Amino acid sequence: MLLPQQTGPVEGSSERLPVGGLLALATTGFIAILTETMPAGLLPQIGAGLHVSPALTGQLVTLYAIGSLLAAIPLTAAMQGWRRRSRLLLAIGGFLLFNTVTAVSSSYPLTLGARFLAGAAAGLAWGIIPGYARLMVSEQQKGRGMAVAMVGTPLALALGVPAGSLLGSIVSWRTTFLIMSALALGLVVWVLWKVPDFAGQAEEKRLSVKQVFITPGIRPVLAVIFFWMVAHNILYTYVAPFVAPAGLGAHVDLVLLSFGIAALFGIWAIGLLVDRWLRTLVLLSLGGFILASLALGIGGTQPLVVYPAVALWGFTFGGAATLLQTALADAARDGVDLAQALNTTVWNLAIAGGGSAGGVLLGTWGVRSFPWAILCFLLVALALAFKAKKHGFPAPHPASREAA
Repeated sequence: MLLPQQTGPVEGSSERLPVGGLLALATTGFIAILTETMPAGLLPQIGAGLHVSPALTGQLVTLYAIGSLLAAIPLTAAMQGWRRRSRLLLAIGGFLLFNTVTAVSSSYPLTLGARFLAGAAAGLAWGIIPGYARLMVSEQQKGRGMAVAMVGTPLALALGVPAGSLLGSIVSWRTTFLIMSALALGLVVWVLWKVPDFAGQAEEKRLSVKQVFITPGIRPVLAVIFFWMVAHNILYTYVAPFVAPAGLGAHVDLVLLSFGIAALFGIWAIGLLVDRWLRTLVLLSLGGFILASLALGIGGTQPLVVYPAVALWGFTFGGAATLLQTALADAARDGVDLAQALNTTVWNLAIAGGGSAGGVLLGTWGVRSFPWAILCFLLVALALAFKAKKHGFPAPHPASREAA
């Protein structure tokens, strides 16, 4: 089936967002994160099926993250000249193929390899999605378009582990991965139907990774991403033991549900305002997370404190991807794809750093130390964001604010 090949933003996008295409990008991100996190809810079943210990089974999540970490920058750099939709379909095809291999494999080494390559597909996807979303909309709606394209992220983060556990109780873990493959296959059709194609970058406009990294504003944004996401992942990774002293150990699913619902409201609010108030929203979001961590530090043993604090945390996190990737894309300009690949690398380092830091804190001082450690990371992020007033998180020019 031949579809029109568009080479510029969708006509009339200043009036109406191309929601169908943007949601296809969001579903790509949803599948990427769901593929990463779902095995955590299936560890006993997968371990039994592959005849390995829980510790070895957990490496299926680790290998996926390593694949994303190692592949994002080189794949994005090598494919700058490829047409956008071809790159997107290659990433989705990777989810389809490697989730299928995981579903049918009875070999632990083969499954590890499939998980690594699925992570590489995710690294490629994350280097495409934000820049692709910005190409599909008008200049005035780039932030809002990215908000729609990133809606799959908090959904998958909130639903990934519970969805894996639920599906594992209904069908086998192998069937669960086949369902993920079916979703990827359906997404291929959706992308061909609704997502416009764009040419790759002309050779004279391609930048090196070093050129993008030293672009003014890139390093402050990446630093804020790192400290913000380390703080988030300390709490998110160990949310189950953290809420146990409040008597919520058996209700982690409800805690995560409150996080996910609040995150959706955060995406909606940020999507409405990001094109005019990016800097203010970044500072307010960090401030809100700081308030949530303080509440958890003071009253984290009380359910009446935990639920609203987690909801505030979720609300601030929901719009974080939109805010940070918009800031990164604005700073990067022609280097937007490589900047997003750098973002993928930093984000995965923060996931690993948050998990490691949380493990040390848990083993040394216990879960009550989490809010105070989180507070330290957030204060650094807030200071960096506040300082980056000229590049990274610039204050809007009065004239541009009035025009918006």
